[in-house]
Amino acid sequence: MTTRARRSIVDLTAYKPGASAPIKLASNENPHPPLPSVVEAIAEAAAVINRYPDNGMTELTAALCEKYGVRPEQVAFGCGSVTVLEQIMQAYCTPDDEVVVGWRSFEAYPLVAEVVGAHLAMVPLRDETHDLDAMLAQITDKTRVVIVCNPNNPTGTAVRRAELVRFLDAVPDGVLVVLDEAYGEYITDPDVPDGLEVMRGRDNVCVLRTFSKAYGLAGLRVGYLISDDPAIAAVVRKTMMPFAVSTIAQIAAVASLRAVDELQQRVDEAVAERARVTERLRAGGYPVPDSHANFVWISAREKTDEIAQRLMDNGIMGRPFTGDGIRITIGTPAENDAMLSALGC
Repeated sequence: MTTRARRSIVDLTAYKPGASAPIKLASNENPHPPLPSVVEAIAEAAAVINRYPDNGMTELTAALCEKYGVRPEQVAFGCGSVTVLEQIMQAYCTPDDEVVVGWRSFEAYPLVAEVVGAHLAMVPLRDETHDLDAMLAQITDKTRVVIVCNPNNPTGTAVRRAELVRFLDAVPDGVLVVLDEAYGEYITDPDVPDGLEVMRGRDNVCVLRTFSKAYGLAGLRVGYLISDDPAIAAVVRKTMMPFAVSTIAQIAAVASLRAVDELQQRVDEAVAERARVTERLRAGGYPVPDSHANFVWISAREKTDEIAQRLMDNGIMGRPFTGDGIRITIGTPAENDAMLSALGC
């Protein structure tokens, strides 16, 4: 008798990582290697990988608590923020439940919802960003989780403080709101809120962050959740696989948190390049919304595949979403110049 997997998983469209090219601007990776102090810490950590990782992530938890002024019981970790999101879904959703997201947004959202069997309600974006009023209207008695990706991946847009606060105040208490801030370090607009600020005092809100982007640890997979209500973090910790975050990843994350000045310098460089690339693309006639992340979005619609092919013909990989647009990571100045040249900018 042939073994039978769940039909929903068999039919699920698998996540497609960015393909390879001489210049890869497809996966929103930090173009720089880890900071020297982080590399040194990683080398030292390699000497103890015969031992299991600290499952409680004691040192990393303490470092995050010091940075953000929270308590250890408010923090949960996972193997990248997308895995923490999967842990949230496992903790809060059943096949009878619903998850509300803006769309288009992070392409892993449908995958993690489907894995736990929850129904995903996709609310169309308005002006390339979350339509919070429409998302609020989508909430029903079956809704258990709402995800707000801010800044949004792949469009780079962000909702402002007043509209986010109004939305959070209107969401029913029994619905968990997840503020996915994977790109939060790249925000410079003072009107785009820090999720940890608007989370405080709200028992149904949590914030997701990662060390993959600004901190440049994408290959080590460290993500975390912070909630005002410790009960949220507690149940998410229960759904984490034991020893999910390696010793090397934990030590690298702690070292990265200590390198504040170096990190800020790299973020500032990326933000400056983001502004330069946006200006050049717009001058070349490409529709590009304001980005608050480490990438830009060309709202290319029916021309998306054509633009993607032009880049590929020049050895450059972006991330196209046929019919919607193409996301292009901010790389080094030389990589960005090559991309701009390929697009006639």
